[in-house]
Amino acid sequence: MPTGADGDPGNRDAGSGLPAPPRRRAHRILTASTTRAEKLRALRGLGALGGLAGVIVALMLLPTACTAGVGARDTARWFDSDPVNLTTSGVPQRSTILAADGSKIATFFYQNRVDVPLNKIAPVARTAVLAIEDSRFYEHGAIDLQGTLRALASNLSSGQVTQGGSGITQQYVKNLLLTQADNDEEREAAKEVTTARKVRELRYAVAVEEKFSKDEILRRYLNIAYYGDGAYGIEAASRHYFSKHASQLDLPEAALLAGIIRYPYAYDPTRHPGEARKRRDTVLDRMAALGWIDAAKAAEAKRRPIGLKIDNIRSGCVSSRAPFFCDYVQREILTNPVFGKTAKDREKLLKRGGLTIRTTMDPRAQKAAQRAVDRHVPPKNSAHKAAAEAMVEPGTGEIKAMVVDRALGPDKERGKTWINFAADASHGSSIGMQAGSTFKAFTLAAALDEGMPFGTRLMAPRAYTPVGFRNCDGDRVGDPNASLRNAADGEGGRQFSLVTGTHHSVNTFFLALEKEVGLCDTVRMAERLGMKQANGKPLEQYPAFTLGFNPVSPLRLAAAYAAFGARGEYCKPIAIKSVKDAAGHRLKVPPRDCEQVLDEDVADAVNYVLQGVLTKGTARGMGLGRPAAGKTGTVDDFSAAWFAGYTPDLASAVWVGDPRGGYRHPMGNLCMDGRCYGAVFGATIPAPIWQQSMSGALRDTAPSSFHRPPSHYFSKGSGEDRVKVPDVRGMKLKDAVAKLRAAGFTTNIGAQVASDQYPKGTVAEMSPAPGPAEPGTTITLRASRGPDRPEQPGDPEGPDGPLPPRPPATIPPLPGDPARPPSP
Repeated sequence: MPTGADGDPGNRDAGSGLPAPPRRRAHRILTASTTRAEKLRALRGLGALGGLAGVIVALMLLPTACTAGVGARDTARWFDSDPVNLTTSGVPQRSTILAADGSKIATFFYQNRVDVPLNKIAPVARTAVLAIEDSRFYEHGAIDLQGTLRALASNLSSGQVTQGGSGITQQYVKNLLLTQADNDEEREAAKEVTTARKVRELRYAVAVEEKFSKDEILRRYLNIAYYGDGAYGIEAASRHYFSKHASQLDLPEAALLAGIIRYPYAYDPTRHPGEARKRRDTVLDRMAALGWIDAAKAAEAKRRPIGLKIDNIRSGCVSSRAPFFCDYVQREILTNPVFGKTAKDREKLLKRGGLTIRTTMDPRAQKAAQRAVDRHVPPKNSAHKAAAEAMVEPGTGEIKAMVVDRALGPDKERGKTWINFAADASHGSSIGMQAGSTFKAFTLAAALDEGMPFGTRLMAPRAYTPVGFRNCDGDRVGDPNASLRNAADGEGGRQFSLVTGTHHSVNTFFLALEKEVGLCDTVRMAERLGMKQANGKPLEQYPAFTLGFNPVSPLRLAAAYAAFGARGEYCKPIAIKSVKDAAGHRLKVPPRDCEQVLDEDVADAVNYVLQGVLTKGTARGMGLGRPAAGKTGTVDDFSAAWFAGYTPDLASAVWVGDPRGGYRHPMGNLCMDGRCYGAVFGATIPAPIWQQSMSGALRDTAPSSFHRPPSHYFSKGSGEDRVKVPDVRGMKLKDAVAKLRAAGFTTNIGAQVASDQYPKGTVAEMSPAPGPAEPGTTITLRASRGPDRPEQPGDPEGPDGPLPPRPPATIPPLPGDPARPPSP
């Protein structure tokens, strides 16, 4: 895009290295060999030039002409007035997306430009541009009379346009009109070679000179000019070609950039280094001829090689270190009305506004999540599987990480995809994936919200016929001919409590619980926690709702589970913390939107149950070494697998599946990159990804604890399965305590008792007696002191060795000790 001297082919410096422009056989316009078409074109060109000459002369005379008539006066006013359709703002600048710590995630631009003040441009760079483009800039007004007449005379004498006469102000106006063109028609109008365009530019130039100082016009010109190879403005050009700021340019570098402006493509040093160097030397010679630098200095600079140090700045998310989070932020700006009324306004703001967008992304969490998904599901894995994860902070909704195990790019290339599997369709094109048993947490929350204690027990048959359900419209839903069964990670045919049914992820138990609670109440609970389908539609309501047939995104699921960690406060996910425009002014951003959707006691109860999934349930062994809770999810026929888990500080949801279609490409017998898993459950791949990523994200973060739920939830016990208390009577206390602890019970040593059956020092009584009891029950043991006769010397042994001697009878007995016989 040529930007100098109206883009006309004139003003070529001698020794530029460019081929001479095509010349006519003679300087006369018409010759015997001139064709009729050439004659017509020449006459039209001279007519335009003649008209232009007349206009220029008239415009030069206007300011000093006598006000002899109304027409002349009005014409002068028209010319001097500030054109209403010219704005000197809005020059495209690049926008930058930053992580929460200020590190750069990506850059967006329509034109790669960084606007800088004049004092941030090296003086030698300003001098070089003035020397080659408009050495009399500070001496003439909007129109350089000498330069214009010189170019006009040259053009008339040659019969064609060979020389331009535009000064820096006129070049700035032309660039401004071209940059602000919104469509092809406006762009063509800004480039057309006509008298009308020239008059319009001259008028605008006068307005600009009236409005701004010479220094300000020069600054704007240096920031708007095109320097080739995608670099707009001298700061972006300096960074691109030399990897330094414009304030750091030296003489040969400044001369190189100044020389590019006239013909950016022809003098592009990355494409035509020889021509660029010759042009640089021409600028140096011009500076020396004007006396602005010493001839010796110019000669020394000419001996220097170009010495490029290219720094390519790519626009968009493809090259970002967090491509899918970047893509989410981009789509948020392009779709959210807070950033503009129309899609066109929002795109213009992003690509032209020079924005600084500070986001919520935590680089440490992002890096940990990316490493985890790439380790367990490599981008180009042999099974063509994919994984995605989203991390959300409880209590704020801030998205801390968002990853997919592939690069952002065309799906036809292996290991790439344009689809952000971690987000909804509105922010990533994904239609979502069935969530599986992770939806059971919503049924659990609904039951606890209705006051059901942990020990509530329901029969879980081996098969369940879904009848008797009503949706939120009161319609009966269900299929009396269907038979829903337990997944391989569940079991049936007996009773389960809220606790054990969740730990074992029993499908038929949760179908029975959903019926007990009510399908609509379960759906409403999920909706309160922000859940909806990834395509934006409401959740579908059928009995299998609790089994997770609705397609959702990891981001929404992570935000819902984050509400449990925040003790019932749900926050809509947000990715943008602040936005500043090019002038540093803060723009409006989507606000934090949080609401207490669950009582704290209910959330505490959910957390109590879901913690057990990591210690004794389907994901046992996947803990973090700190308080954590979660739920596995395995979709029908192993078409996908999930894990959603959280601490009070961070929540995450992980999906693993096949982008080609989970039911067509299930994970029932998965081998990937030489490693075989058999059937893939939520605990097989998603849970290890979650464990690794959460451990990395929370590294160096002090652990936080969950709150103990209220006592009324324990009104029917802890909800744990009843197990048999082993009979330890007759065993020494130490051995008995060890056996009970190994069986999951705690112990208490009670008072000794007389016993004819059990030897002294062994367990004579235990309470509760051997038989069914809940794990964790405290068993009180009482040792035998032998037959009921006066004590003999020597004391029985306690669990850790001989018991201490009894105190004298004058000392009051210890609590729990049997009454002692009186002293003799």
